[in-house]
Amino acid sequence: MKTIGITYDLRDWYIEKGFSMIETTEFDKISTISGIETELIRLGFEVDRIGNIFELVQRLSQGDRWDLVFNIAECMYGDGRESAIPALLDQYKIPYVFSGPVVMGISLNKYYSKLLVEAAGVPVSPGRVIKELTELDDLMNEEIDFPVFLKPVAEGTGKGITTRSLVNSKEELMTLCTELLNDYNQPVLIEEFLPGREFTVGILGHAKNASIIGGMEIICKDGLPYSNEVKENYEEFASYLPIDDEVREECYAVALKSWIALGGVDAGRIDLRINRAGKVCFIEANPLAGLNPHSSDLPILSRMCGKDYSYLIENIINSALLRNKLTL
Repeated sequence: MKTIGITYDLRDWYIEKGFSMIETTEFDKISTISGIETELIRLGFEVDRIGNIFELVQRLSQGDRWDLVFNIAECMYGDGRESAIPALLDQYKIPYVFSGPVVMGISLNKYYSKLLVEAAGVPVSPGRVIKELTELDDLMNEEIDFPVFLKPVAEGTGKGITTRSLVNSKEELMTLCTELLNDYNQPVLIEEFLPGREFTVGILGHAKNASIIGGMEIICKDGLPYSNEVKENYEEFASYLPIDDEVREECYAVALKSWIALGGVDAGRIDLRINRAGKVCFIEANPLAGLNPHSSDLPILSRMCGKDYSYLIENIINSALLRNKLTL
């Protein structure tokens, strides 16, 4: 019997140490860990809950090893935080589920990932990055095609996105960009606003083996952006629908091409939105998509397309085993 370790950031662990709800918003509930563990045991694995990167380092230093690590840890600090555990496991030659450090790092940075998928011929929204306050003076002297949308360049789960993110004037842009630079201590992405419908598409596998799980349209109440607050309270503020025949083929094609261009593996999501010309555009990639059985987008869209949580986890594991040339 093979042993699978699970690496994860348990939200309660960080809350107990004094971190805020906002700081830990990307981290997991115990129900997520339990859900994954149940499925892995069903598949015949022995499961070892490792925990976060600090706990992983301690376990490695004690000499502990695993046949495979199911990594869903986001980590806390820096724009390479999602790369930290894959990079560490690589050095110990321990195989793991989901993408490696390069894919994780590029995908977390919304600007870099857009450049890469655009180079592969995928439509994206035009945008630029402001790295420091001194760049704002030059920006104010340029012609700007409003409205634009502002967000931190390397955050997830809708962090930094609010009703103020849609900006219609230079005054608003200056104020919000300054706030985001100060609050998040990272560059700000300024994008052409995409006014059309929003979608997310789930993908399994990698390269030529990649396939679409399904997708869903995201409709937020009262025109709200798909922010952290909306995601945390999705039953109140958002509704999800299967992607209709009108745009399904285009959404799937854009998502699959983006996933392959980025080099994602095993499973993830690609977020999409329709631009002013009616084209489906890449917004961002999620190679470390949430896996809460009930509330995460990937399991929700999988259920919507007739594929339950057991199917999802089993196919993620099968992809990782195949990629790492492992057998049960």
